[in-house]
Amino acid sequence: MSKPFVFEKPAGMRDTLPAFYQKNEKIKSAIKNEMESWGYQFIQTPTLEYHDTVGEASAILDQQLFKLLDMEGKTLVLRPDMTAPIARVVSSSMKNVAYPIRLAYSSPVFRAQQREGGRPAEFEQVGIELIGDGTASAEAEALALMTEVIKKSGISSFTVAVGHIGFVQELLAEILGNDNRTGELLRYLNEKNYVGYASHVKELPLSSIDTQRLLKLLNLRGGADVLEEAAKLSPNVKGQRALTELKTLYTLLEDYDAAQNIVFDFTLFSHMSYYTGIVFEGYAAGIGAPISSGGRYDELLSRFDRHAPAIGFAIRMDYLIEALDNKNEFLRPQCILFTPERRKEALQWAKEKREKGIKIVMQDLSGVTNVDDFSKRFDEVHYLIGSQQGEDFS
Repeated sequence: MSKPFVFEKPAGMRDTLPAFYQKNEKIKSAIKNEMESWGYQFIQTPTLEYHDTVGEASAILDQQLFKLLDMEGKTLVLRPDMTAPIARVVSSSMKNVAYPIRLAYSSPVFRAQQREGGRPAEFEQVGIELIGDGTASAEAEALALMTEVIKKSGISSFTVAVGHIGFVQELLAEILGNDNRTGELLRYLNEKNYVGYASHVKELPLSSIDTQRLLKLLNLRGGADVLEEAAKLSPNVKGQRALTELKTLYTLLEDYDAAQNIVFDFTLFSHMSYYTGIVFEGYAAGIGAPISSGGRYDELLSRFDRHAPAIGFAIRMDYLIEALDNKNEFLRPQCILFTPERRKEALQWAKEKREKGIKIVMQDLSGVTNVDDFSKRFDEVHYLIGSQQGEDFS
């Protein structure tokens, strides 16, 4: 195996440079403040977890887990998501805390690349988990909060697609009855490969009516009226129950004044296998992947011996920043360039400006090799040179 180049990074890893870091931190602060104002308390979990607990419960493909061994030979993983670690905490350290529990997090997660060239293997998520509340009110709260934090980040134009895992599974099971055939179609939906889905449906030995039912699923996207169209495709009790949940959710979102960003999408299916009901994804213009995602997971905590319904969402910070593009530009610091005999004056001036909330860089002129190039990095540059007190060649 060849030795990596001296400047080479592991696949999917990247450096965060100052401009991106500053923008990320400021937007993240606004998001966290909004979450805290809704009563969510922030939590941190270890970067390393046991593969046999959190690793297996995470619903991330095993080949996407970063694995290593501890001194006792036990397999560890870099946390691939935050939902499973929080489920572990709620079932152990917080087992005596009464439901419902509202927790939030801001943490990097790690997923090894397979064939996704250029996609990050480490990225930051900011999200919430509402645990112990199985009501429609909890679902509406999670979705309303997600739309609010997207707005607080500076994105005014976005869409939240809402689907229902249970409805899709019931429709496919009702028509196909075969887990293998159902799994294949769900894979196409998860990959958003609608051409592959349609081609596969047409090859199945089905009646023309059932073939059309499966194909019509691809067109079930839109406003609240789509729910009536969906009702015609799945007449069984469980399917209708899922639609009733979506209708109730929409009504509650109207109360939150958050329904205007909602569209229903019955092709929405997540690779996160612990989702059991409503699922949703947030989209912004110009970004080909969700900037946020979430859903209901009512069975995950049972894996940690503390049953509870739950719902949550995560904001994908790198995609969110990309969606902002050049919006929310932040002021760069000002700079005071000084000669050694003016140092004391420069220090006093910098102190006064910082007390006013202005970011100031102090730079001894003798340490600069190219003044013009150096000056381009600042909003304003003030020169204190020579021996005359108070002279400023700004």
